[in-house]
Amino acid sequence: MVEVVTIEAVARERAGKGAARATRRAGHVPGVIYGAKQPPRLLSVDPRVVLKELHRPGWRSRLYDVKVGEVTERALLRDVQFHPVTDRPQHVDFQRLAAGQEIRVGVEVVFLNEAASPGLKAGGVLNVVRHEVEVYCTPETVPEKFEIDLTGLTIGDTIHWSAVKAPPGIRPVIADRDFTIATIAPPTKQVETAASAEAASSAAPAKGAAPAAGGKAASGGGAKAAPAAKPAKK
Repeated sequence: MVEVVTIEAVARERAGKGAARATRRAGHVPGVIYGAKQPPRLLSVDPRVVLKELHRPGWRSRLYDVKVGEVTERALLRDVQFHPVTDRPQHVDFQRLAAGQEIRVGVEVVFLNEAASPGLKAGGVLNVVRHEVEVYCTPETVPEKFEIDLTGLTIGDTIHWSAVKAPPGIRPVIADRDFTIATIAPPTKQVETAASAEAASSAAPAKGAAPAAGGKAASGGGAKAAPAAKPAKK
């Protein structure tokens, strides 16, 4: 089961830019909790709590019990707006959840047993295409993470969604193909060496080619240039 974190919040009475600025001056982040066919509730939270959650992996699929006074509501942290200069949180949105309601969440992908991958041991690189996968599920079945076992994978192997052991009732948002999550790419040095060799080959002059203009003539056997004509005597 996914982790549930309790967040203490304070009710806000007024909406609007002026009220939001006043909340920020007081050291809090204005926010709202909406959804589940209920009226939105205005609130404010400690910015340190918001930043702490954002710095932890998997916050997009983590469930939150948002406590405002005596009322506690289960929610997802949907969006955080930041100041363009200071990068401080300016506004936070929570989506209220209802039991059995289908929701869309981004679930973190975690890779296991890298040491047991022959491709990685040989110098290959794990090229992650998707660090998280968006899926449909209910609040009761939100996965904490998707684990992918790298055991036995070699250079050139591709990991698709079909390799993920998702719990029952979980379906990906991308439903029209078995999409790629990661690949085992060749070693970076090997690719760079091949590219350098190809560049050197294309830059080398062809055998027997004439020297560039202004260059010295090749030694041996070549005809000498005729001396310049002397000016006529007056």
